Amino acid sequence: MSRLGKQPISLPNGVAATVCDGRLSVKGPSGSLELTLPPTVSVAISGQVLSVSSADKAMHGLGWALVRNSVVGVSKPYTVDLELQGVGYQAAIDKGELVLTVGFANRVRLLPPRGVTVTCSDATHIRVSGCDKHAVGQFSANVRRVRPPEPYKGKGIRYVGEVVRRKAGKAFGAK
Repeated sequence: MSRLGKQPISLPNGVAATVCDGRLSVKGPSGSLELTLPPTVSVAISGQVLSVSSADKAMHGLGWALVRNSVVGVSKPYTVDLELQGVGYQAAIDKGELVLTVGFANRVRLLPPRGVTVTCSDATHIRVSGCDKHAVGQFSANVRRVRPPEPYKGKGIRYVGEVVRRKAGKAFGAK
């Protein structure tokens, strides 16, 4: 059994949760989420505390983590920051779409999923935020996948604080 899964999950102020037919609904100041629980996982609500139990050991920790991520997400949204590095690399928001100019012949347009918001503080920084941890992480990975950082010049889209190992180029003068 999961050690974390044994711990109860307390609901922050302003967050309400309901369980009905294997579906957990969580509502808070940042939005609302619905989560379909795995068949062997059950959630019990007593006051402002959720407790997760499961007949299957392997699903117990997963179910607890899914429930906790939902509760945390509706109280304080998850955010991922990305940065563009390279001459002429730019990001902008146009009609709800993220438009990337990253060295291709055409601009790349990405539509964020429902519940995920994308903002650009300037032309080289992107912030992805939302209640659903999985959706925020997946959309951030899709943006990074457009032009991942390359090891020779370091150009590309990277997470803020990500360290990219640089390689030496061709050695000139070697005979």
